[in-house]
Amino acid sequence: MKIRPFAVEEWMNAYETGAAYNIAETCVSSISVDELFALTGANKREFLDAFCARRLTYGDIQGAPAFKRGVCKLYRTIAPEDLVTTHGAAGANHHLFYSLIEPGDRVVTVMPTYQQLYSIPESYGADVKIMRLKPENRYLPDLEELKGLVVPGTKMICLNNPNNPSGALMNTELLEQIAAIARSVGAWIVCDEVYRHLTQTDEWQESIADLYEKGISVSSMSKTFSLAGLRLGWIATRDRSALKACLSHRDYNLISCGMFDEALAAVALAHGDALLARNRAIVRANLAILDEWVAGQPHVRYVKPVAGTTALLHYDLDMPSYEFCEKMYRQTGAFVTPGDCFAEPYSLRIGYACDAATLKAGLAAVSEFLASYEESHSTPRS
Repeated sequence: MKIRPFAVEEWMNAYETGAAYNIAETCVSSISVDELFALTGANKREFLDAFCARRLTYGDIQGAPAFKRGVCKLYRTIAPEDLVTTHGAAGANHHLFYSLIEPGDRVVTVMPTYQQLYSIPESYGADVKIMRLKPENRYLPDLEELKGLVVPGTKMICLNNPNNPSGALMNTELLEQIAAIARSVGAWIVCDEVYRHLTQTDEWQESIADLYEKGISVSSMSKTFSLAGLRLGWIATRDRSALKACLSHRDYNLISCGMFDEALAAVALAHGDALLARNRAIVRANLAILDEWVAGQPHVRYVKPVAGTTALLHYDLDMPSYEFCEKMYRQTGAFVTPGDCFAEPYSLRIGYACDAATLKAGLAAVSEFLASYEESHSTPRS
C-alpha cells in the first residue's frame, strides 16, 4: 500500500525535540501523573496500591467499564456499547477507514485538516473529493459546494471540529445541515473531534455522534485532557453497522488498550470538569496573548480561532513556509509548523495552548525573525 508522507508528523519528528520555544505543540499544556491526582483530588495511593496488585493481562478487551462510562459523559446519547476504544485518535481514524472504506468509495473531506482524513482513504483506493475551507468563509464548509460533491453513493463525509489548523468551529445548526446532506445519500459522517470542548465560551459543543444517526465521533485523551502519553482514544457512534465492522476489524490490529492507560483515563474523566476548567482557562488566556500579538504584526493576518488550540497565520513575506519555518528555527529557536503541511502556502500553524511563558517567548522570537527579514528585504510579497 502506498501512502503520501505525513507532512505535519514528519516535520514534528524532525524538529520538535531541539526547539527552544515549542509553539507548534497542539495539546493543552501536558500534565504529569502527580498533577492529574492533584487536579482531580483522587487518592493516588489507593489507586496505585489497587493497580499494582493487578495481574497485567490484556485487561478488558473492549475497554475498561470505568473508562467507557467516563467517555459517555462527553456525549448526550452515547452508551458504553456505542464505543470502540483505540490507540489514540490517530488509531481511531485509521481504524475507521480500515474498517469501512473500500476501493472506489466516494469520500468527501475538508482541507485544511489533519492529513489522515484524506491520505488514508486515498491510499485504500477511495475516490476522495476535497472541499477547500476558505478564510473568507472563516474556514467553515460551503454547503452548496458540499452538496455538489456528495453525490448518490457517497460512502463518507470527513470533518474536523474544531478544525486543525484554523480553529474554526461548526455550530449545531451547521452540523445539522451537513447531516441532512449526508442523510440524503445515506453517508456516514466521520468527525475528528479531538479538540472538542476547548471553546472560548461555556456553551456545550455538540458532537456529530449525538446529532446524526450515522455520525461517528473520534476523540482521545490527548488534546482536551492533556494526557497524550496515555495514547488512548475512541470511536463513538450509534450506527450498528459501523460498530460491527469496527469491532470485527479490531481483532486484527488492536486487541485491547493498555490497562494502566485506561485506569488513569478513568480517573481523569471521573473528574473531567476540573481538567476542562484548567484547560479552558489556558486556551482562553493564551488566545488573548496571541490575538494581541497578531494585531501588532504588520506582516501577519489570521482568522481568529473560535475553539481548539491552533491558529493558522498567513504572512506576506516572499518566502515559502518550509523555508520560513526552518530558517526561523535555526535563527531563533522558535518552532512552528509550515502551512504547506496543510496545503496552505505562505502561512504557519501555531499551537497556543502551551504555558504562557513559552508562548510569549516564542512569539517574541517570531517577531525577531520577522524584523530581521524586514531589515534585509525592502519590498514584501504582494
